[in-house]
Amino acid sequence: MAGGCRVKAEIITIGDELLRGEIVDSNKARIAERLLLLDLECRHQVSVLDDPEDMRDAFRRAADRSDFVLVSGGLGPTRDDLTTEVLAETFGRKLELDEASLAAIEAFFARVGREMAEVNRKQAYFPSGADVLPNPIGTAPGFSIREGRAVFFAVPGVPRELDRMMDEQVLPRIERLMVGPERHVVRATLLRTFGMGESTLESELLDLARDGEVDLGFRTSFPDNFLRPVARAGTAAEADARIAQVTAAIRARLGPIVYAEGDETMESVVGRMLTERGLTIATAESCTGGLIAERITDVPGSSAYFLGGVVPYSNAAKISLLGVSEAVLEKEGAVSEPVVRAMAESVRTRFGSDFGVATSGISGPDGGTPEKPVGLVWIALSVGEGALGEAREEGHGERHGESTVPGTESTRSARNGTFADSFVFPVDRSRHRMLTAQVALDWVRRSMLGAELVGPSLLRRSGGGSAPGGS
Repeated sequence: MAGGCRVKAEIITIGDELLRGEIVDSNKARIAERLLLLDLECRHQVSVLDDPEDMRDAFRRAADRSDFVLVSGGLGPTRDDLTTEVLAETFGRKLELDEASLAAIEAFFARVGREMAEVNRKQAYFPSGADVLPNPIGTAPGFSIREGRAVFFAVPGVPRELDRMMDEQVLPRIERLMVGPERHVVRATLLRTFGMGESTLESELLDLARDGEVDLGFRTSFPDNFLRPVARAGTAAEADARIAQVTAAIRARLGPIVYAEGDETMESVVGRMLTERGLTIATAESCTGGLIAERITDVPGSSAYFLGGVVPYSNAAKISLLGVSEAVLEKEGAVSEPVVRAMAESVRTRFGSDFGVATSGISGPDGGTPEKPVGLVWIALSVGEGALGEAREEGHGERHGESTVPGTESTRSARNGTFADSFVFPVDRSRHRMLTAQVALDWVRRSMLGAELVGPSLLRRSGGGSAPGGS
């Protein structure tokens, strides 16, 4: 497939549940992300009901305007799975049984110890002239057909099966069909950032974003912001070099605000760093209710560094489980610096860990006062002696009511001792807990890097869109 114009791709997802909002249509993103790596311009994304008339209309339009059409969904055995039948009817093709596919479906059911229902035979029929795409992990094979300028690829809507078939069946076929001087090699990566808002990031990286050789995209996924550099070049070596160059430039400019590349999450990064250094952690969570511990233990192998955690939600639990002073609780309140410091130090000592993390806040929607508004949270990180090398001065950050100027706030590098700071996050209860957990994990990461713990100027609620995930 060659020519002077850019090759165009289209994605069609099929299913009543998509248009009713019953599920999130993530398949479009999964497909588009893969097409990008082939330098395919995705010009149209369409969702249609399980309705033959709507499907026929979508297929005809796609055949007229696109070179490659990726169709997801409607390949199952039930009456409302109509993709194969409607595609065949739309382009005047008969349905034909593929004996190899039928045998593969029967073998699949035999492997899982189930008898194949008669309705599953339907999944072995394809439009005449179709190229069958095997599905090694499901009962619904895919297929491709050419109609005029357009090549249609039909794949299952189950994300796990779609991913496998796109990578093993669809993309190699598309790549073989794409020939001509207009072809480019495309390389892309994903940089995950935390602590700086989308608009601020764009301002900081404006010159890189305008580089003609690299496209730089920005995307928010609360509480993070993602950067996606995309490079096109005539050869793989040139594209790799451009991506490496712009990635290094971004990291040099943003420093520890970039916490990962690719699919690695904050908890994965923290776990890897703890493992590499032979360090351990324990948690004492009030307002986050065990969310930090849950995220840490979501990572395989976390038993090597996570010693345990407590959720002392009530004052009585803070006293009995962690030995927090009753007098301090009465004088300062649970959401206060002395209490959260005591929690972090106590959980570290009692579990014998290198790090102790503690949270106490008012996640809302009620419970605030003028002095302690809804959204206020105190976070503390206690670091054991010798865990990170030489001792540094113990410190605390500004309280939530004090203004700061970027670059002048009194944040510290946490080495030995305890660091505590307060923030006001003006978000709903769920996001308040999520953001608090992310800050706490980020502090652990930054402390191991010897970097400053993020101060309020990077997490303030107004000015320049600098709240995490904000714009």
